[in-house]
Amino acid sequence: MAKRTFTYVFLSLAAIISIFPFLWMIVSATNKSVDVTKGTLLPGANLGANFSKIVDQIALGPALFNSAKISISTTVLALLIASLAGYGFEIFRSRAKDVVFNILLLSMMIPFAALMVPLYRMFGTITRVIPAIGIDTMSAVVLPTVTTAFLIFFFRQSTKMFPKDMLEAGRIDGLNELGVFFRIYVPTMRTSYAAAAIITFMSSWNNYLWPLVVLQSPEKRTIPLLISNLGSSYAPDYGVNMLVILIATLPTAIVFFLMQKHFVAGMTGSVK
Repeated sequence: MAKRTFTYVFLSLAAIISIFPFLWMIVSATNKSVDVTKGTLLPGANLGANFSKIVDQIALGPALFNSAKISISTTVLALLIASLAGYGFEIFRSRAKDVVFNILLLSMMIPFAALMVPLYRMFGTITRVIPAIGIDTMSAVVLPTVTTAFLIFFFRQSTKMFPKDMLEAGRIDGLNELGVFFRIYVPTMRTSYAAAAIITFMSSWNNYLWPLVVLQSPEKRTIPLLISNLGSSYAPDYGVNMLVILIATLPTAIVFFLMQKHFVAGMTGSVK
């Protein structure tokens, strides 16, 4: 009984410590800036005033739309490309492909900051040829993030547990390889797709550094860039800032809680 009591007390304290910043953000969104500075832990009555300031002074809607457009496009393309690559690396084994895959894994050790200058120069060259996918476009934000080594590795590891007899049965029934992939592999691996979708969407939604470098027009700013600009003002309104952060957090929280069961199953490698 003493051991169980200690376990529950420890887990309760860990949960409180983990949840406290989020709860404090919610409380701060209802208070004035001076109350947030004082560290008030009780809800206030300034939620409506803070929201009115957001509507009147901050272009929150366009920033949310830009982030949603980039995140959804990145997620869809990344899942398609990474799952195809992971499927190919695992199902069609060869020594050359193993070498390529090992090189791909080595690329995970390179920090993104080291790739920014070559990427920027590459998109600068593309801008002179195809302006629609060059600097200061949404495509320039999406394209470098749709082929991540982690996702390819994730799908290859998930494919290791895929029942290969199902693939052979599909081929015997006359399906070509794309038919086998889209009609057998994709529906069966939905938990892995759900886990990858959550990871990719949250990463794209919170992406700050590359959009900061490549996006130059104010009307194309994403939500992390907007929040960064709010915090850099001479006299920031912390109540308004907290409300903006709270609104920006909701899409990722909703996506996670809607797909939570699939996320857990996908991360444990479950195939049903």
